[in-house]
Amino acid sequence: MNINDKRVLVLGLGISGVSAAKALTKLGAKVTVSDINPEEKLKDYIYEIKDMNLRMYLGTNDVPLDDIDLIVKSPGIPLTIDIIKEANRRNIEVITDLELAYRICPDKNFIAITGTNGKTTTTTLTGELFKGAGIKTHVSGNIGVGILWDLVNSNEDDVFVIEASSFQLESTKYFKPKVSVIINITPDHLNWHGTYENYINAKKKIFINQTEKEYTVLNYDDKILRQIGEEVNSNLIWFSVDNKLSKGAYIDDGYVVINDGKEVHRIVRTDEIRILGKHNLENVLASVSVGWIMGLDNGIMGDVIRNFKGVEHRIEFVDTINGVEFYNDSKGTNPDASIKAILAVNPPIILIAGGKDKGSEFGEFVESFGDRVKSLVLLGETKEKIRDTALNYGFKNIHMVNNMKEAVYKSFEISQPGDSVLLSPACASWDMYSNFEMRGHDFKRAVKSLKEAKNV
Repeated sequence: MNINDKRVLVLGLGISGVSAAKALTKLGAKVTVSDINPEEKLKDYIYEIKDMNLRMYLGTNDVPLDDIDLIVKSPGIPLTIDIIKEANRRNIEVITDLELAYRICPDKNFIAITGTNGKTTTTTLTGELFKGAGIKTHVSGNIGVGILWDLVNSNEDDVFVIEASSFQLESTKYFKPKVSVIINITPDHLNWHGTYENYINAKKKIFINQTEKEYTVLNYDDKILRQIGEEVNSNLIWFSVDNKLSKGAYIDDGYVVINDGKEVHRIVRTDEIRILGKHNLENVLASVSVGWIMGLDNGIMGDVIRNFKGVEHRIEFVDTINGVEFYNDSKGTNPDASIKAILAVNPPIILIAGGKDKGSEFGEFVESFGDRVKSLVLLGETKEKIRDTALNYGFKNIHMVNNMKEAVYKSFEISQPGDSVLLSPACASWDMYSNFEMRGHDFKRAVKSLKEAKNV
């Protein structure tokens, strides 16, 4: 795709928006940037593009479209806002940076990873596998790194490992990675997509354009993905924690293995994997599948996995205070993710949950408590909704708080040595924080404050 002299509106001046504006300008486009937030909130982003020749509309999305050829929107911006409706009426195409990256460099080594949960861990680990093999690798996308600026400054053989969200995939048309991965699918972002079917269809876009020249990696243990596998036109590779496969990645006799259809290759012992939980075995298997497809050395992959300590805000061990362990799983932004954390952390658990309501139901979440969760500490927009669900399921040991520091202090107050305090909200963060990272950092600050207060 030739960008030179195209008139492009970058809608949303966040991480992806800055990356897009810089890349488009370098490629010769005439760029306009718009963000509904006021200039005061965008200072850091504006600083990165302050010397560029572009138009900016800040504090509004009321941008004239008469001279716009293409709109590149930040992934989280809904397709239902007025400016996008107007663009559709004018037949102005609206895409995300993921689609534009493919159009600019369709032959690039794109590895795209999606799923309701585990995307960031799998993307990060997969990137580490390639880096461990000495390959120049860019880890980007929904993980918090804009892809386009890295892309226009990359070399021909560089590998791009991309965390692809449903928001990004929704606005793709031709995107076709060399390897696509779907780790799992459970209900999420229903307030944005409207229905579960729409959400699933957005995820499927990761492989929809692939042919027999490309590869798709799916989780055999996920019933929805097993059905979706029938729609895949590329080379389909399965991974499984629970089943031995005739070909693919699975667990066998305490090892992560690859069965190439002729021989079973051991990669790493499961007890050498540092990241907790069955769901992280899925993440490892997905990453190993990609490495195998791309011809990485099995020994190198094993070494990288042994040394991989995980990703911040994903069942991250924070500290121990008077025998009570504190874990930060702020990335648990939906019930299914938090269920996985509950099953991974050693009980008895005091669970801190609650946040922005994304339209999720919490019945299965509460059912997962079993004899693992002994107390529930709730905050945020959904605290009453979760409380009422818990009470309906007969769980009564509930404490309501107003902020994270209060949640941490209350959790410690009701704890005993040997307990685990787990922040895994089962909700988005946007009611109280700009993102889940800020929420996780606030939790860790509160734990640090508690430790100082207890003089331990």
